[in-house]
Amino acid sequence: MQVIADLFIQSGDDAYYGEPVTQLEHALQCAQLAEKAGADEETIAAAFLHDIGHLLPPELAGGYMDGYGTIDHEKLGADYLREMGFSEKVAQLIEHHVNAKRYLVYKKPEYFARLSEASVKTLEFQGGPMKAGEALAFETNPYFREILQVRGWDEQAKIPGLSTPDMAYYLTICRQCLEYAQN
Repeated sequence: MQVIADLFIQSGDDAYYGEPVTQLEHALQCAQLAEKAGADEETIAAAFLHDIGHLLPPELAGGYMDGYGTIDHEKLGADYLREMGFSEKVAQLIEHHVNAKRYLVYKKPEYFARLSEASVKTLEFQGGPMKAGEALAFETNPYFREILQVRGWDEQAKIPGLSTPDMAYYLTICRQCLEYAQN
């Protein structure tokens, strides 16, 4: 877990692209929302780590979204955590949280109207709304419901000054998930 802690120590105080919170505040709030909703530990860990791809070293990035973070951060983060030994569920929830935004914009036009300016900007880099065939395929993902939940928490986790448990608390949950996945 030290490697994850180090990523947050190095970049967690950076602004969360176009939003009024830091990367760490966003991660903590997202995990707290998952926990309050009664999510399992893997889902809480995924909520906490969903944007870890933005914190990875620049040499791992395939490019940047004009000041809005790392292109394909969701895939980079999921692959990074798979290599660490996290479960496929954790990886899938992270890898598809951007697809959830694309899906919801396609499926629910009112969802697009609720997106922050930064989220609208990144949507352009992320492929825009899904097409019908993409949406049908996405709906078959075994973690579809949980992916949409992570996306919802992601959208809500942008409140300046909100009190949350600290990073060590959620790193303990991540450690338990990693130990479980490796046994």
